[in-house]
Amino acid sequence: MRLMNEEQVMIRDMAAGFLEEKAPVAALRALRDAGQTHDAALQGEMAGMGWFGMLLGEEAGGLDMGAEAAGLVAEEMGRRLSASPFLSSGVMAASALRASGEAHWAGKIAEGTAVVAMAIDERLRHRPEAVACTATKAGNGFVLNGAKRFVSDGAGADRLIVTAMRDAGLALLLVDPAQTGVGTRALKTVDNRNAADLTFAGVELDGAALLASGAAAQAALDGALRVGRAVASAELVGVSKEVAERSTAYLRERKQFGVPLSQFQALQHRAADLYTQIQTTEAVVAAALRAIDDGTDEAEMLSRVAKAKAGKTASLAVREALQMHGGIGMTDELDIGLFMKKARACAEYLGDGECHGDWLLRQRGL
Repeated sequence: MRLMNEEQVMIRDMAAGFLEEKAPVAALRALRDAGQTHDAALQGEMAGMGWFGMLLGEEAGGLDMGAEAAGLVAEEMGRRLSASPFLSSGVMAASALRASGEAHWAGKIAEGTAVVAMAIDERLRHRPEAVACTATKAGNGFVLNGAKRFVSDGAGADRLIVTAMRDAGLALLLVDPAQTGVGTRALKTVDNRNAADLTFAGVELDGAALLASGAAAQAALDGALRVGRAVASAELVGVSKEVAERSTAYLRERKQFGVPLSQFQALQHRAADLYTQIQTTEAVVAAALRAIDDGTDEAEMLSRVAKAKAGKTASLAVREALQMHGGIGMTDELDIGLFMKKARACAEYLGDGECHGDWLLRQRGL
């Protein structure tokens, strides 16, 4: 079990209480049935709680609470499948904007009046280093050409942070999606989240659109991805914990041959194994979040290990939950299927176990 200080316990408990009232699993069902992906009014309330400013400094109206605090909120969101642009905008984009020294749109994120999405992937699988988008110098500005795929919260975003290549190397560009030449194809992920495929055809940008270039751009992008992976891992821990608790509660209630299912030794062993896996995963995720806040050299590695491990554990948790609930686990009436979809989508987002396993092997020259 993870040990937390008083401030962390307070953050977790406040997040749990707020989300249980405002954004439980039933709210996700209501959004899905209404053809919507998130509640803009709820985003404002979350911003009022300070969540969208957790990774921003005072100059942008943030609270500078760090990745560990954001992870506690994300875990409670995972428990309730709460729909929000918290990870894409409040965590990743906020981190990139802060690293780039941009305070205007960072402030809008903190106050909950804008969504800024990270447009970084161009392939089916997560490979942010494969950048074919180009930003060609034109006068005092640039001309942007290329495409991005599966941009989380990209449909309806107020601004986009786009990775592109220019003569000086990698560049981070702040782009208005309503600008001439930007094409948006709205998508909906399997877990009912907003995403988009984007195209950029001769998009003319002024010099102010350049957030960072070269080594500074790479550092800002790496930092955003690092904290994004760790916070997404915390959300997966929340998914795992919730379905595990629901499953063990069901095993205690459901009887077969006159005895509760919880008394069957085979099921006890499976539940115990899952509990162990969740506790191990929680420890790795906590270490990654702490390393990010401390700025240690291990932060990159730990964030990747956490993402790989959290995805694997969440997959195990939802599969066990489905099997332990039997036939009713397959029905839409039960929430297990919604958690399964969330676990699958979140495990793929920002790279799955194979993606990060390959990186770790390459780091060791294998």
